[in-house]
Amino acid sequence: MRNLLRLCPLLLALALLFGAEPAFAGKRVALVLANSAYQHAPSLTNPVNDGSVMAKTLKDAGFDIVDSRHDLSALETRRVLRDFADATRDADIAVVYYAGHGIEVEGSNYLIPVDAKLERDTDVYDEALSLDRVLVAVEPAKQLRLVILDACRDNPFGKTMKRSVASRGIGRGLAQVEPSSPNTLIAYSAKAGFTAQDGDGANSPFTVALSKHLTTPGLDVRRAFGFVRDDVLKSTGNKQEPFVYGSLGGADVPLVPVKVAAAASPVANPQADIRRDYELALQVGNRAAWDAFLAQQPDGFYSSLAKLQLEKIGAEQAHAAAIEKAKQAEAARDRLAAVGAQKDAQIKAAADAKAAEQAQLAAQKAKERAQQQAAAAEQQRVNLAAAAPSAAPASTASPAGTNVASLTPATTPADLSRSVQTELGRVGCFSGQADGNWNTSSQRSLSQFNRYAGTKLDVKVASTDALDTVKSKPSRVCPLVCEHGFKADGDKCTRIVCGDGYALNDDNECEKKRAAKPTASRPATSRRDDSEDRPARQRPQIGAAGGLGGLGGDAAGIATGARRASGGGQVFCTNGGCRPVNRGCHLEYRGGGGPGNDANAEVCN
Repeated sequence: MRNLLRLCPLLLALALLFGAEPAFAGKRVALVLANSAYQHAPSLTNPVNDGSVMAKTLKDAGFDIVDSRHDLSALETRRVLRDFADATRDADIAVVYYAGHGIEVEGSNYLIPVDAKLERDTDVYDEALSLDRVLVAVEPAKQLRLVILDACRDNPFGKTMKRSVASRGIGRGLAQVEPSSPNTLIAYSAKAGFTAQDGDGANSPFTVALSKHLTTPGLDVRRAFGFVRDDVLKSTGNKQEPFVYGSLGGADVPLVPVKVAAAASPVANPQADIRRDYELALQVGNRAAWDAFLAQQPDGFYSSLAKLQLEKIGAEQAHAAAIEKAKQAEAARDRLAAVGAQKDAQIKAAADAKAAEQAQLAAQKAKERAQQQAAAAEQQRVNLAAAAPSAAPASTASPAGTNVASLTPATTPADLSRSVQTELGRVGCFSGQADGNWNTSSQRSLSQFNRYAGTKLDVKVASTDALDTVKSKPSRVCPLVCEHGFKADGDKCTRIVCGDGYALNDDNECEKKRAAKPTASRPATSRRDDSEDRPARQRPQIGAAGGLGGLGGDAAGIATGARRASGGGQVFCTNGGCRPVNRGCHLEYRGGGGPGNDANAEVCN
């Protein structure tokens, strides 16, 4: 009895060790069928290649039995399925993979052997194998029954076979199925009613994705098919979507279990308790929690991280206080201006408001810097824990007073500015280049965002608050502004084209062209000589009596000669009188004027 009691701890350890083994690690069997060389239809290129890849994938995954066959007749296929059913009787997991042609008739699915002729629709019952026959072969498996059909290709038999009954339906692709047996999954390479691609390479897109994800150790088979679906959609440009029918329970069901290493004797970790205390303080997240942690752990790696968290809380509180003080200073300035206070008081209030605004900006930058440093340090702690969860970060432990702020921030100010510029561009408020330079153009863009989004973000700096706010907008915020001659068309500016007889006006609208008014003909007049026009502007006006104030008739004659006659010609005046300028002649101004000195002279060519 005493010896039995001594063996109890050992037995318990062994029970825990083997009990920790993942589920579904028992016997696993697989059958791979691939048909390419069809005798009465064009051959398929890839199924045999696909079968080889899947057989190798399952063998490498450690399956106990992997039976791979290709280009089988109907009789040979039935025999293989019968033998495989015997192998599944003591298996936990049974998998059948088929690549080749398949067909749906009257809602039932059939796999087509290479010797099938299918001249009429009823031949499927004799020459093809129903999907139900395959499900019977895997039914004895205890924990998982999986049938994979890469058989949704465009089927040539459906186009040529005769209909014995006109109403009998022959579908495109395979029909949807609902397995009646529990723990059964049926995976199609394409959704029911759709066809799959054979692929341009050596394998079909579906098989390529299967070989990549299906046998990942520890990966639940449903998640594996989810990754397969994503890969196939991506590689086919969303033209082919694999689909899985059937259901499993809540536990993970991997095709390949995770290998469990032998249990090692636990190694005491002196910092495990410190880490747990730190994570608890991180969850609480207030100053009191960090003060309590630092009282217990005044130095070391985690104490340095805790001090950064305290600095972040202090910076956030200082920023909130600075915002409140700036609001109060601005309100005081506006109140004094409204009541018409003395100029000195208003100047002082304005200076206080300006100083409060500057203090708010400084507090904003300090808060962002503290947040970045704390986030970077916390990320490094998480990375260290993921790399060696049971090891103490002794190599990164900091001596007392050492600040972990020397770690590279997760986001630099330039990166933050670039991110805000990029997001502003996405919502239509920024059209420049996202270069990380927070200049006047960037500030104007954020101001536009505030206007149309109804926000009050600080435009002087690119902040994390601004980034989060702009990111929250799913679509355009600022309206699209186009140059004259263009109009907004969605997110683009398109040229405005007016119809015949219409023209674009200043309001960017097409309006009907106005007819041009006829130009009235005017009688041609002689052009005055510049030499004649200039002195006429310089001379005083002629008095009412025809003379120039204080000057004699000579001056009057000069003035009269300088004027153009009403008939349109030039008139030459001297002391003896006035006459028209002779044909071919013109007047030249000679200066002066007065008795005995004519201002103008008649010059003839």
